[in-house]
Amino acid sequence: MLVIILLLPGAGLQAQDEGASPEEPPAQEEAASPELPATPASPAASDAADRADDGLFFADVLVRGQPVFQVGSLANLSASERAQTINRRIGGLLSQSQPLDNVTVQVDSDRQIAVLTVNNRVLMTVTQQDATDFDTTVEALAQQWADRLNEVLDQPNLAIDVLQRLQGTARQLVDDTIILLPSLVGAILLVGLTWIIAKGVRRVGLLWAEQTEGDRGTEILIGRLCYGGVWVLGSVVALGVLGLDFATLLGTLGLTSVAIGFSLKDVLSNYISGVILLAARPFRISDQVVIGNFEGTVVQIQLRATTMRTYDGRLVYIPNQQVFQSSVVNNTDSPVRRSAVMVGIDYDADISAARQVIMKAVTPVKGVEPEPPPLILVQKLAASTVNLEVWFWVNSRRQSFLQVTSEVSQAIKEGLQSAGIEMPTEIYTLSFRQGAIDTISAIVTEGEGKQEA
Repeated sequence: MLVIILLLPGAGLQAQDEGASPEEPPAQEEAASPELPATPASPAASDAADRADDGLFFADVLVRGQPVFQVGSLANLSASERAQTINRRIGGLLSQSQPLDNVTVQVDSDRQIAVLTVNNRVLMTVTQQDATDFDTTVEALAQQWADRLNEVLDQPNLAIDVLQRLQGTARQLVDDTIILLPSLVGAILLVGLTWIIAKGVRRVGLLWAEQTEGDRGTEILIGRLCYGGVWVLGSVVALGVLGLDFATLLGTLGLTSVAIGFSLKDVLSNYISGVILLAARPFRISDQVVIGNFEGTVVQIQLRATTMRTYDGRLVYIPNQQVFQSSVVNNTDSPVRRSAVMVGIDYDADISAARQVIMKAVTPVKGVEPEPPPLILVQKLAASTVNLEVWFWVNSRRQSFLQVTSEVSQAIKEGLQSAGIEMPTEIYTLSFRQGAIDTISAIVTEGEGKQEA
């Protein structure tokens, strides 16, 4: 009989390691057998209550990090060790993809123990020592713990579940990082080398553009294209170092190109229009242009938008697609620009003499270009004046253009006045029917009669 008692714990341990059935409680976890005395006053029970290597007599059973209940120590197992074993079994069940059944209770009245099982796996054994610790019966305590486990397993705590998922993801990320560390270091070094080469290529491209093109916009385009091209090549090689399959990448890009094209249609159109504008060069930086409803000086030409400062000091960002689709008037593409002034003289005035006076007044004005010389044309024979249009060439910059045009208008007016040539205003002739004239005469006569009376 003594030999059988000594062999029972070892048999229970072997059964648990092999996946103990619900009918065989795990001896390793609980170290409890039917032969252990159930009375807390016995020496074995006192040793179980006092034995706690870590100073804890009770330890928490956790489900997804949430405390569910506490278990005590046994004769040959501390509370911490017992709780760790139970937590490991619960964690193993939760990590499986199959759904969990309800926790069931199997009571062995002869041995005064109860076994909690789920999915035909033993979770823990409730002993008489546990019932004594919590002042209840084995059956009641086992059912209480089973109900608590069912409640927590069915309704997991959202915050704890999220935290566990984050911890698992972070742990997986750390493991993957350690595995990919050589490739990651190589990719980082390659990115740094790409940055250095891209800057050098952009510098060389700018120097070449400065010597061959002489246009700042084209220089910017060439520099950016060189810089971007090196970065694209370097990125592809860096992704290859990280183990990216280029065939998969190209297949993915092919499948998503349509969606990307639709979603980024306007953005891509602006960039493509910017490249075309920088290549075609309809205007340059500091040119004074008219684009749609905006007029001003070009400040910056980028791949996405063109920046213009209007003459009243406002800064306007115009998308390159709109610039590309609009009519562009470049006022400063030529160094000189023709201006015109209209003046009307009397019908009795000598047109040839008036033209000589105007030519003499316009020529000495500062800012009027001598070549081509000013031109005076009879533009229109109006109702009361002969309209002469004076053409002359000035600097194409707006400030000079407006200022010189104003000075020319003043010189023409003063010159004609000094020569005694009349510049009459518009004369309008009013014609009245006879009936209207008689009515007006009657009204006037009646008014005079009233004043005499």
